[in-house]
Amino acid sequence: MRELNQLLLDLDHKKNFNDHDYYVSKSNYFAFSIIDKWPKWEKKILNIYGEKFSGKTHLANIFRSKSNALLINNSNIKDDIFKKVKLFESIIIDDFKNNFDEKIIYSIFNLVDQDNKYLLINSEKPFNEIGFKLPDMISRSKNCLLAELESPDDDLIFAIIIKNFSDRQIKLEKKIIEFIINRIDRSYSKIYEFIYKIDELSLKKKKPINLKTIKEIL
Repeated sequence: MRELNQLLLDLDHKKNFNDHDYYVSKSNYFAFSIIDKWPKWEKKILNIYGEKFSGKTHLANIFRSKSNALLINNSNIKDDIFKKVKLFESIIIDDFKNNFDEKIIYSIFNLVDQDNKYLLINSEKPFNEIGFKLPDMISRSKNCLLAELESPDDDLIFAIIIKNFSDRQIKLEKKIIEFIINRIDRSYSKIYEFIYKIDELSLKKKKPINLKTIKEIL
């Protein structure tokens, strides 16, 4: 399973992170619209949350292109990060997990407020439900603009499948894609796992991708 997860991550990282490659549907419209209207945000701190592979990093990179933001991965949040944060008007914390000293994130929030900066935080859970222990951080977490990336609807699943199969030069008839959409789990992870397995069959096993194969994988 660990190897599969890494392969799924590799598939995700091969995407082109620009707004032309981001398909907007009702599942992600609210989050995309906030990124699109920057810097006219209601609040300076935005939390985009959703499950793995839901497109959080893609949106973060669209925001990065628009605002020339500093992109920080959760694993790089340490005491020396403030030197970099001070140099940028906009900051992105990608893949946020509350696994470091909460005083650091609280200080980043203070710096954003004091210097009138913008902060985008990506996380799997809503920021106000992460379970901070620092009282000041609990209060701050309730004052963010929240945007959920919901489970993919049919239009988004169709777009994800078409885009990924096209990138891999895999052709499927429309009726087969519709068959997939009607039966696949409404989970981004499951969709990308399905795409990986199709890709594996196409490249390594040289099997034809027909309805029988699709049924076996599903």
